[in-house]
Amino acid sequence: MASPTSTTSPIRFSAVTIAAPDPRALVAFYAAITGGEVIHIPGNDWAGMQCAGGRIDAMAVADYEPPRWPEDSSLIHIDVLVEDLELAADRVEQAGGARFAFQPNAEHCLVFADPVGHPFCLTLVDIPG
Repeated sequence: MASPTSTTSPIRFSAVTIAAPDPRALVAFYAAITGGEVIHIPGNDWAGMQCAGGRIDAMAVADYEPPRWPEDSSLIHIDVLVEDLELAADRVEQAGGARFAFQPNAEHCLVFADPVGHPFCLTLVDIPG
């Protein structure tokens, strides 16, 4: 991959944005499980959540249809680093997440659905940056 020749206009990561029927409720879920904070984003169709690992935004989508796991497994999903899978799983379930039946890597990763059906993983795998 070629490297950019100019750095006069930096490009940097901002957030992952996901679709939701109720953006504020969805980011409140992610804030609850990560210890993050719901942040203000202008407009009624957006909401955001900031935590130590980054930011998740949600945008309102009319007639929202959740992805299907594992059928739609090629979708981008969020990985959440944890130290204890089962303790974190309990916290996620108490906050409204649901563990999927199909778990392809259960020894180090558990796949959940957030309250509107987006798959995300609790993972023990930390890849240093």
